[in-house]
Amino acid sequence: MSVVFEKPPLWQRVGPLFRGFDGPLAFAVFMLVCAGLLTMYSSGYDHGTRFVDHGRNMLLAGAILFVVAQIPPQRLMAFAVPLYTLGVALLIAVAIFGITKKGARRWLNLGITIQPSEILKIAMPLMLSWWFQRREGQLRPLDFLVGGLLLAVPVALIVKQPDLGTAILVMTTGLSVLFFAGLSWKLIVPPVLLGLVAIGLVVWNEPALCADGVRWVVLHDYQQQRICTLMDPSRDPLGKGFHIIQGMIAIGSGGVLGKGFMQGTQTHLEFIPERTTDFIFAAFSEEFGLIGNLLLITGFLFLVLRGLVIAMDAPTLFSRLLAGSVTLIFFTYAFVNMGMVSGILPVVGVPLPFISYGGTAMVTLGLGLGILMSIAKARRLVQS
Repeated sequence: MSVVFEKPPLWQRVGPLFRGFDGPLAFAVFMLVCAGLLTMYSSGYDHGTRFVDHGRNMLLAGAILFVVAQIPPQRLMAFAVPLYTLGVALLIAVAIFGITKKGARRWLNLGITIQPSEILKIAMPLMLSWWFQRREGQLRPLDFLVGGLLLAVPVALIVKQPDLGTAILVMTTGLSVLFFAGLSWKLIVPPVLLGLVAIGLVVWNEPALCADGVRWVVLHDYQQQRICTLMDPSRDPLGKGFHIIQGMIAIGSGGVLGKGFMQGTQTHLEFIPERTTDFIFAAFSEEFGLIGNLLLITGFLFLVLRGLVIAMDAPTLFSRLLAGSVTLIFFTYAFVNMGMVSGILPVVGVPLPFISYGGTAMVTLGLGLGILMSIAKARRLVQS
């Protein structure tokens, strides 16, 4: 006598895979993705297949998010040392025989062209979180020194390429792990104060430091030009200062309510350079105005706050450190991009999460969100 078992419907088989996903975090991401698609359609509809490719990149990031979210944090810990070692090895390979484009050696040809520094955006917080998890309960100043060395090696290799934007992101994720692990305020405050004093001195002495023929020994020429142009864009309004000037014009011309969807003149008359990538925030601001900017910033703040809540409730030290540092990746991306487009930070190649076009950055965001979802699922399993 044969027994026939009914096959459960698809939703019953797929449903458990989504169980434990953090609803508020998913909602914040969904709203930012909608804003990104809307902005990319407006700024990139006449830019080849840019809008379609942006949608494809988002689907890829979503697939990565889903897959990584199924991996428990304990399994993620096993990837820390291999991924960090691979990333540093590839950075050394870039320094020796990497591909040079526009004066920067950042890429490596392994059959396909890759940018190894992107690996460190995730490998760095993984590695440091793994290190401090091992030292839990017996932390000494030496452990923070070792953590600082683990951070300094890849950051130095990335700065040498040079790639200031990626170096800032990697350094931020690493420093955040050191901070969340319990680094003393006595070691944090002095460098911060020293940095603020240095910035004040540079601004005060700008006419002398940025005079023709003056060269700063510690920076590349293009980095010096970026800083001098930031302080006075009118020094080179048709050259290095063009990006900043046009970005500020677009943001200001949007007013309170904006010019309306697809009505941005600075955007569609192509005054905004890189309007679908690094400077897409200027295009967004022109069409949606101050109100749109406030809503966008609120979306990012909600995402960051939700990520920090997930970090606070995480069941292990590794999970807490990893969730906190990954969350600050999103904050750093958004803050640096909006700051450089608004003219308060130097122009570096940092995209705006979910809004700017970029396949590599979208993969990094998908990995980061997948890690947060994995930690949120682990927390709920422990609670249940």
